[in-house]
Amino acid sequence: QVVNYAPFTLLPSAVPSALFEQAYAVQQDFNLLVDAISQNKEFLEHSLASTIKVDDFTAQLFRIHMQVLEEGLAQSVFLGINRSDYMFDCGVDGTPALKQIEINTIAASFGGLTSRTAAVHGRVLKVLGKSEEASRLLPNNPSKGLALGIAKAWELYGSQSAVVMFLVEEVQRNIFDQRCVENELWNRNIRVIRKRFRDVFEKGSLDDAKRLYMDGQEVAVVYYREGYVPKNYDQQNWEARLLLERSRAVKCPDIATQLAGTKKVQQELSRPGMLERLLPGRAEAVARIRATFAGLYSLDMGEEGDKIAATAIADPDRFVLKPQREGGGNNLYGEELRQVLEKIRDSPERTSYILMDKIKPQPAINYLLRAHSPLQVSECISELGIFGVYVRQGQEMVMNTAAGHLLRTKAIEHADGGVAAGVAVLDTPYLV
Repeated sequence: QVVNYAPFTLLPSAVPSALFEQAYAVQQDFNLLVDAISQNKEFLEHSLASTIKVDDFTAQLFRIHMQVLEEGLAQSVFLGINRSDYMFDCGVDGTPALKQIEINTIAASFGGLTSRTAAVHGRVLKVLGKSEEASRLLPNNPSKGLALGIAKAWELYGSQSAVVMFLVEEVQRNIFDQRCVENELWNRNIRVIRKRFRDVFEKGSLDDAKRLYMDGQEVAVVYYREGYVPKNYDQQNWEARLLLERSRAVKCPDIATQLAGTKKVQQELSRPGMLERLLPGRAEAVARIRATFAGLYSLDMGEEGDKIAATAIADPDRFVLKPQREGGGNNLYGEELRQVLEKIRDSPERTSYILMDKIKPQPAINYLLRAHSPLQVSECISELGIFGVYVRQGQEMVMNTAAGHLLRTKAIEHADGGVAAGVAVLDTPYLV
């Protein structure tokens, strides 16, 4: 009634080793890019100008961002934990290519549970008499990598007695995933408290130096596992978020980094010359990043937006329509995409979405093990996520690393949604 096992595949899934290595190789570049965007007020302002007119949630985040900048940032240490997600697109000639779906800059989850998944698949393969294959599964421990980033930020904050605060939802279905990271911090003698927005509103305070206190305890790091969708906020929660943002505590992410992860920013990055402006003098990094981009298109008002809207209505199966939302289960495909676009094609509301080329991966056969679901063989597709962790103090990058990977697999009849949305299941890459 209370606890279920996390869903997973019976067998590990084949992943092309060249694409796996490519995804790891570009992660530090993406860390630098996200950090650069978060510091570029003009770029964020320009990129989100049309979106904040029609999307209240993004607009409210943006207002807090501007207010904190006007007051002057109290925070000097910055911690980014992101996850860049990819699929393997089968081109016309059948050669798979790595294509980025999105980058998650807030509450990027499953670093904990996926640290346990390889051992499960190793056991399954041994039971099947495949111990040679079991030995080829890669060790993977993102929870340790994420904790190292949080620990580094805590250390640079510079107060031995300060705590790390996990900001969590009212009802936390994914608690065990978070506990893996939390336990890594306790093992380093770093105290962890778990609080909700409501607690921050009722008990949070700032002193004259803008140090954050909860129940009288100084907070060094605020690690968000909540706060990425509109339903996470009421008036009190927005006030709590503002209090946190104004504090000296290291926010993971700070609000600028959350905005850097919006779909609209993702689409703006694909414009010619944009990466070069954000990462000057880093031509190789720019090339590595650009190689992972799928086609991304703006639906801003004007001729360009009109043309792409018409193209998508005429051929909806070529595209995915994405709103500015995190957490999975929000994207529109096929007939549904066509209907929505026809309804909003002449309205500014369309600017709250972006269009992306639909990625067409090669399906494979697997069994998806889910609590209370029948076991059946399914045609499946997989999505590879790479965890990135970076810490910046002032202008100096103190840590920049890829911290592990996450493979999620789902049956092909489910167009959209991840593990938390109840669609995908945890998996392990078997490199081929």
